[in-house]
Amino acid sequence: MPVRLARTIALLAVGFATLASTAPVVLLAQAESREQWVLPRTPEGLPDIQGNWTNATITPVQRSSGVGPVLTPEQVAAIEGGRQEFLEEGYADSDPDREAPPAGGVFSGNLLFDAASGGTGGYNQFWVDAGDRVAIFNGEHRSSLVTSPEDGRIPALTPAAQRRIGDTFVRNRQFGEFDNPENRPLPERCLMSFGSNGGPPMLPNYFYNNNYTIVQTPSHIMIMTEMVHDVRIIPLSQTRQVFPEHIRPWMGNSWGRWEGDTLVVETTNLPIEQVTAYSWLVPTGSENFKVIERFTRAGEFTLNYEFTVIDPDSYESEWGGEVPFRRLDGLVYEYACHEGNYSLENILRGARAEEREAERIRN
Repeated sequence: MPVRLARTIALLAVGFATLASTAPVVLLAQAESREQWVLPRTPEGLPDIQGNWTNATITPVQRSSGVGPVLTPEQVAAIEGGRQEFLEEGYADSDPDREAPPAGGVFSGNLLFDAASGGTGGYNQFWVDAGDRVAIFNGEHRSSLVTSPEDGRIPALTPAAQRRIGDTFVRNRQFGEFDNPENRPLPERCLMSFGSNGGPPMLPNYFYNNNYTIVQTPSHIMIMTEMVHDVRIIPLSQTRQVFPEHIRPWMGNSWGRWEGDTLVVETTNLPIEQVTAYSWLVPTGSENFKVIERFTRAGEFTLNYEFTVIDPDSYESEWGGEVPFRRLDGLVYEYACHEGNYSLENILRGARAEEREAERIRN
C-alpha cells in the first residue's frame, strides 16, 4: 500500500473526511470583514438568511480522544493536506486493464470503499463531495461539531435507551434483513436523508449532497435538503402549535421565532423511525426527543448553525454543537433517489431469488 494512501486512511479512521483543499485566493475571497459587511434584512426588517448553503466539512461530529476543541494551524494543514493526497489518488483515471476486485471488496488503487465497508467499491471519487476543509466557527478551526459537553462527545445512553436497543435487536431477529421494505434503511427507501442530513439536527453526511436551499417569508421558513430532497416547512409565530402525541411527521413538528437577529427553531414529535435512523449519531432515541436550533448570519458567506438535543429518556445529559454553513456558489439540483426506487424492488427480488436457489440446493 502506498505510504500516501496509508497515511490518508489513518486520518479517515478518526473521522476527518474531506475533499480538495481550497486555494489561498478562495480563502482570501471568503475572509469576512465585520467592518465592511452589513447584515442584509428582509422588507420586514428581519435578518435575511435565504439562499443556497452547504455544511460540508472534514470536521467529524464527535471529537477524537487526545485532541483539543480547537485545532492548531499545523493540525489543520496535516488534515487537509492528507485529504488532498487521498483525492489525488481517488480522482485519478481508473486503469481500464485492471482486474475486477474480489467479492467483499478491497481498498485497491483508487476504489472508493475498503473491505471493512462490505462492498466492492466504486471506480473512483468522482461522485463524492464530502467537504474540503476543517469547520471554522467564529474564527476557530474546530476538531468536532459537538461542543457540549466539553469533551465534544455525545453523552452516554441511559439504561432505558440501552434496553430499547436490546428490545429492537430481539424484535428484528424475527425478520431477515431483506424480508420486506420496512427492514431496509429510510434513505434506501427514499424516505429521509442519510444520517442526520435533513435533520433536525442538520449535520453533514460526509458523503455528498450536503447542500441546502433556504426560502424565507414573513410567516414561514422553508429548508430544502439536496439529499433525498427533504423539505422542512417551519411556521413562524409567537405561540407554538402543539401536535398530539400520535401525530409525528417526518422531521417532526417545528416552530420558529426570532430572538433578536437569531432564528430559533424548536422541534418535537419526531417519528421514532427517524430518531433511530441517525445511524452513528443517535443509536436510539425516545418519543420525547427534542431539538432546539439557532440560525445566525455571521457574515456575507457564513450562517452559524447551533443545535441542542434534549432527550432525558435517552442521554445522561443534554448535548449540542455548532456547525458553520457556508454560502454555496452554485445551484441545488433535484435528487431523484433511485429514479422511481426500482433499486429497492430489485434488492428484494434478488433476495427472493437467493432463497429459491437455497431451497433448490437443499432439495
